[in-house]
Amino acid sequence: MLINLHVKNLALIKEVDIDFSKGLVVLTGETGAGKSLILGSVNIALGNKVSKDIIRTGTEHALVELTFSVDEECQKKLKELDIYTEDGNTVTVARKITESRSVSKINGETVNLNTLKKVMGMFVDIHGQHDHQSLLYPEKHLEILDEFAGSEVEDLLLGIKNGYLKYCKLKKKLEEYDIDEGKRTREIEFAEFEVNEIESANLKIGEDEEIEEIFKKISNSEQIVNCLSQVYNYLNYESENGAGFVINRAIMDINSIKGMDEKIDQFQSILYDIDSMCRDLTSDIADYNNELDFNPEYAREVEERYNTINHLKMKYGKTIEDVLAYMGKKQEYLEKLKNYTVEIEAIKAEIKQMEDRLRDLCADLSKKRKEAAKRLSGLVTQALVDLNFISVDFAIDVEGDGRITEKGYDKVEFMISTNPGEPRRPLAKIASGGELSRIMLAIKSILAQEDKIETLIFDEIDTGISGKTAQRVAEKLAKISRNHQVICISHLAQIAAMADNHYLIEKKSENNSTVTEIYHLTREQSVKEIVRINGDGTMSNAAITHAIEMKDMADRTKSDLI
Repeated sequence: MLINLHVKNLALIKEVDIDFSKGLVVLTGETGAGKSLILGSVNIALGNKVSKDIIRTGTEHALVELTFSVDEECQKKLKELDIYTEDGNTVTVARKITESRSVSKINGETVNLNTLKKVMGMFVDIHGQHDHQSLLYPEKHLEILDEFAGSEVEDLLLGIKNGYLKYCKLKKKLEEYDIDEGKRTREIEFAEFEVNEIESANLKIGEDEEIEEIFKKISNSEQIVNCLSQVYNYLNYESENGAGFVINRAIMDINSIKGMDEKIDQFQSILYDIDSMCRDLTSDIADYNNELDFNPEYAREVEERYNTINHLKMKYGKTIEDVLAYMGKKQEYLEKLKNYTVEIEAIKAEIKQMEDRLRDLCADLSKKRKEAAKRLSGLVTQALVDLNFISVDFAIDVEGDGRITEKGYDKVEFMISTNPGEPRRPLAKIASGGELSRIMLAIKSILAQEDKIETLIFDEIDTGISGKTAQRVAEKLAKISRNHQVICISHLAQIAAMADNHYLIEKKSENNSTVTEIYHLTREQSVKEIVRINGDGTMSNAAITHAIEMKDMADRTKSDLI
């Protein structure tokens, strides 16, 4: 149940904070005061798209925050999403909107929109001003029927959906085989060429790095040899200008004074180390230069191998692993092409088997839908009578058209006659706007008994109705509110009179700006608001007396519902 709505800096709303309770909650006010904006904020919290223009002028961000109390069953579902209640049984959902982005949080933890919508779907069901127009489309009729059937069709729908996905994949796979003989021959030849080209290279993983290193040595060998030869000359022991020759002379000189001082012995030891390092280095340079003496044939082989590997990598992948993986896929494709007839027959057999399975599931689903349609038709008919349809004949047609989809093969359509002697016709062809809103209310009242969503929100469900019909709609909302929290925006005095809690929404000027405010009305204030709704707002004794009578009659009606 929604227990609090906090909205800040949203369009005309500077800041409002509303505490809600059980039963029927009605919001009224002048046209344009911001009634729909209040419940529009709930839609924002639901995760719906929102324009940055919704942020109140002169502010940096807008905030919508809703607090719900949830029962134990809902808490279990929330735990599956790793969401836990606060203070025993409350959950706070918040969405902050800035010019650049929006951030959604549940109990202070940031969540993505997918999680947000899943959670809000457990808490609240919103019926917008024009949602009843969805009844003009048979797709909505199918959705309503399946929602009513609930667990009776849940497993069948899941089985059909999963089976249909497999079926579509098989059909796509079959399409890939749909090539003529000439094209198949060309595909085989091309695939064989690519496989042979890679196979003949006899690639080894890591070989490209090794061959590249050798190729670099060969390509730069002349420059390397010349440079190291010069270094060797600088270090040699045979030339008087060589470092080795000079080091050798230094050792001879220091040996002549050996033993005269301990420090001299240390110098002698260091010179020996330098001499050893110099001899090792000149030896290593000589060996390295000898290794770089590649013969032309070997150099040519390395260059050819280097070019071959790079050519294959340019065509088939960035690494040898990629090239070999590409070859593996081509080999599989080649095998399929060569076994074309066997493969295609196997796929066709699999498709036929899946199609037969789907038709059996669809037949079972259709049977259960027809059973549910009879029950729902009776319930809707009775609900419509309650809503002042004087003579109504309502039925749900369920017919299979043979075309399998992920929802089965049924076409579902609501049929209705509102005049005695007239045959039933598709709902979309004969229902007016006021009738559509009442039919949707009837359906919502029935589904509310089936689902576990505690809060139902109706934004002007009273569109196009008045008089006795308005009274019947008010009574229906009151009846639903005995087991659900019902929040309703209305222009009708009958619905306002039926409210367990009545709120007034007003638009005011404040410091050269316009703001929307909301007030919880006492019984006396509610009577005055009913007077305003009934007429021009003149507080005559007769108008006040009539409003009081409406409230008293509503109280008696609600008392009878308990």
